[in-house]
This record gives sequence, C-alpha cells and structure tokens, in this order.
Amino acid sequence: MLTSLDLFVREMRELLIPDNIYIMDGSRDEAEKLVGVAQKSEVGGRVSLEKLNDEEYPNSYYHRSAPNDVARAEHLTYVCTDSKEQAGPNNNWMDPQEAKKRMVGFFKGTMKGRTMYVIPFVMGTPKSKYAKNCVQVTDSVYVALSMRIMSRVGKQAIERIGNSSDFFRGVHSIGDVNPDKRFIMHFPQENLVMSFGSGYGGNALLGKKCYSLRIASYLGYKEGWLAEHMIIMGVQSPEGKVTYFLGAFPSACGKTNLTLLEPVLKGYKIWTLGDDIAWINVGEDKQLYAINPESGFFGVAPGTGFNTNPVMMKTLKNDKFYPTLFTNTAINNFNNTPWWEGVSDDIPTDLRDWQGQKYDRNSGKPAAHPNSRFTVSIYNCPTLSPEYDNLKGVPISGIIFGGRRRDTIPLVYEAEDWNSGVFTASILGSETTAAASGQLGNVRRDPMAMLPFCGYNMGDYFHHWLDVGKRIEKHPKIFMVNWFRKDENGKFMWPGFKDNFRIIKWMLDRIEGKTGFKKREIGLFPEENSIDLSGFDIKKEAMEKLLKIDREDWKREISMIEEFYARFGNKIPVDLRNHLSNLRKKFGV
Repeated sequence: MLTSLDLFVREMRELLIPDNIYIMDGSRDEAEKLVGVAQKSEVGGRVSLEKLNDEEYPNSYYHRSAPNDVARAEHLTYVCTDSKEQAGPNNNWMDPQEAKKRMVGFFKGTMKGRTMYVIPFVMGTPKSKYAKNCVQVTDSVYVALSMRIMSRVGKQAIERIGNSSDFFRGVHSIGDVNPDKRFIMHFPQENLVMSFGSGYGGNALLGKKCYSLRIASYLGYKEGWLAEHMIIMGVQSPEGKVTYFLGAFPSACGKTNLTLLEPVLKGYKIWTLGDDIAWINVGEDKQLYAINPESGFFGVAPGTGFNTNPVMMKTLKNDKFYPTLFTNTAINNFNNTPWWEGVSDDIPTDLRDWQGQKYDRNSGKPAAHPNSRFTVSIYNCPTLSPEYDNLKGVPISGIIFGGRRRDTIPLVYEAEDWNSGVFTASILGSETTAAASGQLGNVRRDPMAMLPFCGYNMGDYFHHWLDVGKRIEKHPKIFMVNWFRKDENGKFMWPGFKDNFRIIKWMLDRIEGKTGFKKREIGLFPEENSIDLSGFDIKKEAMEKLLKIDREDWKREISMIEEFYARFGNKIPVDLRNHLSNLRKKFGV
C-alpha cells in the first residue's frame, strides 16, 4: 500500500516530469556523491560547486548564484490563506486557488532533463515531541546539500513520517532563475510551500524561513506555542550555573555574533544553541522552553572575522560530517580560499569578486556580496551547548530584543513585566539590511524581528504572545538593546562584539536580583555603576549618552508607532493600545 509520502512523490513526478528521482538518505556516502554531482552540474553556465583549499577550509566548497538572486525576495513572497484578513497587512496575500494555478503553470514539466531530489527531513531533534516532519522536492543539488546541513535529512525522517499524512510539503525549482517568474507561496492552512525561480537560501531552503517561521508561526498560533526569529544561548557563570536567553534581532544586527560570543569578563562562558530560529513551548512546570529546529548556520559572511567572531571562524575551519558551503563571497586566487570584507585587514592582490570577475581594488565596490553567506553544520561549533539536543529544550530566563538604530533607542533597558515586554517588542524598529532586497538604511518597524516571517495577521500574533504569557508562572525578563547608537560625528558609541557581554552580565544580575534599577519613561534602566566596565576605557559622559532618552526623538518614534499600529486597525490588542497611550502621556504627545 502506498503511503502519503509515496503519493506525494508520485504527484510531484507527474507535475515536474524529472528525468530522475533521488530520495535522500542522509548518509556520509550521499554527501560525497552529491558534492561530486554539484562539481559537474552547471547552472547558468557555471558549475554549482568549486572545491576550496582543504588546508585552510577543510571539506569546503564555493557556490556563486545568479546576480539577480542574492537575497530574500520579500515582495514576491506571499501568504495564501482563505481570506486576506487572516494573512494581515504584514504579508502579501493571494487567493490560494489563484496562487496554486499560477505556480502549477510554472512547475509543469520544469524538471525535464533534471533530477528531482526528494528531501525527507526533521526540524528539531528527531526524538523530541516538539520536532516536525517535512519533505521538500528540488532540482537544485546546492539546495539538497544545504538542506543536509540545515536539517536532519534522511531515513530518520522517513521513519518518523511512516504512514502518516501529517508532514510539511515543500515544492521548489530554480526554473530558469527568472525574476519575472519568481514567487514563494505559503499555504499555512495546508502546511505547504511552493517556491519557484530562486536558488537563494531564504527562498529555496524551505525548512528555514518558509517552514520554521512562516508556516510554523501559524502552527504555533493554532497549537499554543511560538515560532520565533531568535537566537538561543546559555550563559555560564564562574560558579558553573547556566542561564538561558532568547534574542530577537533583524538581519545584520549581530544575532550570530552574540550567540557565539567570547565573553570579555573572565570566568564566564557562552554556550551556543542556535543563531536564528527558536520554537518555544510552555513546559509542564509553566516555564518557557526553547528548541532550535535547525542543525546548521546560514550566516552572513561580511563582518565575520577572528577579531569580531573567532568562534564562527573556528566553526568554519572545523571538519566534521558535513561539507561547508560558501556563497557569493570573493575568492582569493593565490590560495583558493573564500574572502570577504572583515575576514582580514588586508585585501588580497589577486581576487575574483562575487560575480567571478577580477576584482579592482580601486573600484570602491565590495569584493564579496554584502549578503554573501556560509552554510555550516552547528555540530562544527566548538561552543555548542551540551543541551542542544535536549528533547524538551532549555528553560528560558531572559529574552533580548534589539535593532540597528543610530539614535532614539538606548543601549539597554528592561521591560517592567511580560505585557510591557510584548509592547516593547511590538514597536521594535531597525535600519534595513542587505538580507532583504530593497534600499539600505531606512528604519523599518519590525516587531519581534518577525515582520517578514509571521505567517498570519500580526495583530493576531500580538494577541497570541499575550495569551502565551497568561499560561506562564515564571516569566522571563524582557530586555531591549541597541548596540548601534552613534554620536554627533556618526561614530558608534559602543564597541559591541565582546563588550556586549557587559550588558548580558547586567541582565544576569537583574534575573538573579543582584542589582536594582531606575524606573524611567520607557522601562527599567541600569543603576549607576551597575554595568561592569572593568578594564574598559569609556567616559561617564559617553555612558550617559548611550542610556539617554531624547524626548524629541521619542515623540517622533511615537508617531511612527501609531502609524504602524494603524495598519492593523482593531486587531491591535487593547493592552498594547493602552501601553501606547501611556507612552504618549509620558512624553506629552
């Protein structure tokens, strides 16, 4: 008797008409086999993978994408629910029947002459009750290899699925990488994603943003849990106690650097559990627990180096079960290694840029694409937490929200309680980055860093956060940070990176009740001298500016918040409206 998985594969074969079908098993032999295929296959006249210098970057390969396919295509990403209101103003919406008709037209026969890779995979530790079963089909061997790194692929997924029909279905083809035929369609009510015309990770690795956030956020809404764009990290004290944090930051705001941080204060250690996505459940003890559904890092390369993130550099140079992939970096022809801005102080004299051309050092242009990436197994990470595969996840004591803001938002403050924290997170704004196509540097309202990833109406999402809070007895503390505040000369006022741990230490002290606070208009601020600045040369005046609340800035901020809230009409919870009203009163607006 055919299983639901068999029937899905048959349906895809009839739609896509591939020459060959390959069902992935997740073995080491398979990894070597697919790498060999990728080194011979061509996309747009280029081989899909090039071998890199094994001594410098063991078991590593280079991929160059089409120049028009280098970032998430948010304007071509749709949530297809029964009604437009269910998707909300935070999403592009298309009627599900219309969307399917369009996508089927693109997909019909698109894999003629190609292999259809069937990727059964599990998001989360396979034996955990919080893990989810998934299947994706693709005609990209690069995507197949990337999914092996980013999820648990193969026989264990097939065994979990068994005769069940309850699994996520993902349909992907690179097509001819034509932006005019590029769409990423999400069907949350059917547990389905259809993606066509892009090979970029955020559009093509369907277990990542598409499933683990957009579809999973809707599942969480229905099932009573949260799927969030968050890091998970453990902070170990000199006494050996580990406290677990979540952290939500839009792209290029330091998520990966924070979860791989080497603390500047002696005796402390950061344990890494995830740098991008967290699935959060209320445990039997009424406390929040989080798992990372992924098994790899899909990180931004520029800015990553031994000075900024030595742990990630060690991870990239580690050699374990899975190959590491570099995408759209430059290549140093002298020693055949990937190169990007920030990996070294000196620019090599013989570089190929991210489009394969000889790099002109005088051009003023970056050699690596600003959104160039690495894809590497989390098991290569030397600071991977011993609790990473814990079946129920880790207990959360603190949640950090932050964005990239040159002004307005102080270095750090704490929300007064859970609902205040939800309000604080709902008004999060950040300057746009290269991870999303569009103009750089504009301030975009990005609640919980989830605006591009919430798979349903964000007004309902805010209600869901408040409802989850009602089920918790031991609430984590919620903090807001801004590492990116600038002075009147446009220079960063806070050094960031390792020194960010000084702020984490203050949060630890707040969680353990070791320090008090000063209550101000927007939350609870550090008492004087409560941030450990030992061995750090920073003037008192600079710290005061970093923690300053500028009333005129906040009046403008309130205006932008009101404009954002207005998009959701009466969907915004009354509690959040009341918080905004109180904020207006405090600033005389």
